[in-house]
Amino acid sequence: MPPWLQTIPDLATDQYHIDILCAHLVNRPSQFDVIVASNLFGDILSDLGPGVTGTIAIAPSANLNPERVHPSMFEPVHGSAPDIAGRGIANPIGMVWAGAMMLDHLGHAAAHDAILGAIEEVLAARTELTPDMGGGATTSSLGLALVEAVLRG
Repeated sequence: MPPWLQTIPDLATDQYHIDILCAHLVNRPSQFDVIVASNLFGDILSDLGPGVTGTIAIAPSANLNPERVHPSMFEPVHGSAPDIAGRGIANPIGMVWAGAMMLDHLGHAAAHDAILGAIEEVLAARTELTPDMGGGATTSSLGLALVEAVLRG
């Protein structure tokens, strides 16, 4: 266990080999709150986890330096999605959520919460879903729906 994890009181942890962790993540995803992994395994798991939900497009990702000595990086799990570039159908939620995570990491919890609330509201309404989620919305219309939800929030 990394030394910084040992400093968190009452933290329950488990350790798994990557193969059984993948099986548990597919069969019982709700048992995991946070997964800490090396870069290689973290990259694999950050595709597998959201893939279980049916789309990787809404999943954010963060490579954190908990000691805050080096920069942390925030990005959508799906990366740049070059296969759909320029078509106006990319789901922006993963990127927006990654930005919200960055805001939280930088100490702006209220902004994070407002954005996450907007994401939840828009997804629950199911009126502005991009094709990856079975809808017909565009990148722009889904983005605008998120902005409007933040402003209402």
